[in-house]
Amino acid sequence: MQYRTLGRTGIQVSPYALGALMLGATIGNADHDDSIRLIHKALDAGINFIDTADAYSQGASEEVVGKALKGRRDSVVLATKFGRPMTDDPNHQGTSRRWIMTAVEDSLRRLQTDHIDLYQIHRLDPATDMEETLSALSDLIHSGKVRAIGSANTPASHIVEAQWIADRRGLERFHTEQPGYSILNRGIESDVLPFAQRSGMGVVVWGPLGQGMLTGRVRKDQQTDVRRARYFPTLFADERRLDAVERLIALAEEAGLSMPHLAMAFAITHPGVTSALLGARTIEQLDDLLAGIDIRLSDEILDRIDEIVPPGTDVGTLDQAYVAPATRVPGLRRRPLAERSAA
Repeated sequence: MQYRTLGRTGIQVSPYALGALMLGATIGNADHDDSIRLIHKALDAGINFIDTADAYSQGASEEVVGKALKGRRDSVVLATKFGRPMTDDPNHQGTSRRWIMTAVEDSLRRLQTDHIDLYQIHRLDPATDMEETLSALSDLIHSGKVRAIGSANTPASHIVEAQWIADRRGLERFHTEQPGYSILNRGIESDVLPFAQRSGMGVVVWGPLGQGMLTGRVRKDQQTDVRRARYFPTLFADERRLDAVERLIALAEEAGLSMPHLAMAFAITHPGVTSALLGARTIEQLDDLLAGIDIRLSDEILDRIDEIVPPGTDVGTLDQAYVAPATRVPGLRRRPLAERSAA
């Protein structure tokens, strides 16, 4: 395993990281013992980077990771995220100082550790000033509870703004960004990745298998058994994505590669990407992905991929993609009725 430096933190991480979204009862594996065995197998294979979140199965994923790391914590780079709703209480979410200080203690308890190596904002919170968030996260670094901080699913303009605020106010800046990235969704190649490279940020990408579309099990005009297809039928029925997948399957067969191996190898080829998350739910899935851990794509194959999905472009939109509040919230794009009437 050849390790990479996580941005400018000096922390060495494996190019494949284990994503723990599927290790919990809500949408993934409800068997904690089975999930613990999966984590141990990943660690034994040389993976030293695990990413989870408090909202994954409402804390169950963090609990599984905490159990699995007993006796092995010091050899693992542990990342988690906060910000998504944990209860119906409106203050049990977001990026306010009030919630951050509560959320980190909850995560530390579930993870059974006294520090988090990488603590990330799961989603931007338009109701909270970025300076408020960075100030609270800086205090966590200074207290030793957190080693580095990062953002996730953040557009380039907001990453730049956060860096500017940190510099002007003498606060800790985001060391990493965690965006969605795959052969089918390459939009971050135009802005997020180039800025991350210029500013020395590490980038940990999620969804390298196209949320299941790049597993080889999704074919045009055929029934699919991919779990996500039940929850996001529109995404899996997108003709543009299906057409691209068919061309990619043909390319993989010609190159003698499985689709998952082609997709994962592509995700870690970009020089701006530090690690790609393996979102395995079962040991069998993990075994298959680990079998391709040493695959490197030739320029010829990468050129062929560029012909199918041009650099910097997206084929369809990920279900978890960031949607700017300015377009999502009507009140942010419509003047008050009284002002409209006066005009």
